[in-house]
Amino acid sequence: MNWAHPFTWAELLGAALFFILYVGYVLRTRRLAAPLGQKGWRIGWKLGLRLLYFPLLLVALLGPAYGVTQQPVRTAGKDVWLLVDLSRSMDAPDVAPSRLEKVKAELGTLINRFQADRLGLIVFAADAFVQCPLTYDQGALQLFLRTLQTNLVPAAGTDLTPALELALARIGATPQPAGSPPRVTALVVVSDGEDFGETLEPTLRVLTRSGVRLYGMGVGTLEGARIPKASGGGYLRDASGREVVSRLNPVGLRRLAEQTNGQYFELTDRRNEFPLLVNALNRIEGQVEQVRTVAVADNRYRYPLALALLLLALDIVLTIKVIRP
Repeated sequence: MNWAHPFTWAELLGAALFFILYVGYVLRTRRLAAPLGQKGWRIGWKLGLRLLYFPLLLVALLGPAYGVTQQPVRTAGKDVWLLVDLSRSMDAPDVAPSRLEKVKAELGTLINRFQADRLGLIVFAADAFVQCPLTYDQGALQLFLRTLQTNLVPAAGTDLTPALELALARIGATPQPAGSPPRVTALVVVSDGEDFGETLEPTLRVLTRSGVRLYGMGVGTLEGARIPKASGGGYLRDASGREVVSRLNPVGLRRLAEQTNGQYFELTDRRNEFPLLVNALNRIEGQVEQVRTVAVADNRYRYPLALALLLLALDIVLTIKVIRP
C-alpha cells in the first residue's frame, strides 16, 4: 500500500491536540458531576467510538492507495533538447562549486518541471554526442545528468556548431504522426560561451529556417576563473606556460537566441536566471495533442472516510445524560 501524502508533523500535531482536548473534556465532565454525587463513566463508550472514527479520518486524509489503474492523459507536448557544454572550462569554480556542478543541480530541477514533454540531452565540446534521446522518462534523464563530467568528451575547446548540427539532425529524424504539424521544439544551450570553432553562419541559417527556438544559458562570470587540472594540483596552462583564465562570453549565445526568437539567460555568482528559463519554456505551447496511458495508484480514501462519517453521525445522534437532576 502507498500513501498519497506522507505522515508529517501536522498530522501528529492534530492527533496530539485531539487527545489533549478530549482528556480535558472527560476531566471537566467528572468535575461537574462530582458535586452532584454522580460519575462521568457513562461517556466511556463514546470515547471508544471517537477513538475509532478519528484515526479513520486521519487515514482518509493521508490517502491510502493500493492497486493500479491505467488512465489516458491528454497532453499538448513539445520537445526540449538540453545541450550541455562539457569542455574543461566548465570546471572553473567562479560559479560555486563549479560551473558544471551548478548546472547539473539546476537542470535537475528544470527536468522535474516538464512531465508532459519529451526531453533529450546532448553533450559537446569540440564534438557532440547524444547522451540521452528524447524521452518522457525523467528518472532516466536524471540518471544521465548526474553522470556528466568534463572527461566524458575529448579534451578540446568548445565548438557550438557540431552540437547544433546534431540537434537539427535529431529533430529532422523524429517521426511525425501523419497529417499532424511538426512538434514544437526548443533547444537549451548551456555553456560559458567560449566558442573556438568555425563560423556559425551556415548552421544559424538552417536553425532559423527550421523554426526551432534556441534559449541560451551563459554560465560563469566576466571576471573569470582559472581551470583546475583534472588530476588536481594546479591549474591548466597555455602553450606559453601561463595559467588559463576562462571567462563568460555571452555575445555568441545572445546572438543565437535573438535570431531564433528565443531568449538569453545567465547563471553567475550573483544571479541565477534558471527560473526565468523555466518560465520561458513553459510559455511555449505544444501543437500536437497526444494521448498517453499512465499507471495511476488508486486512492481509496473514500472507504475510511465513509466509515468515519457514519461513526461520527452515530456519535451525534446517540446522546447520553451524564448528570441527572
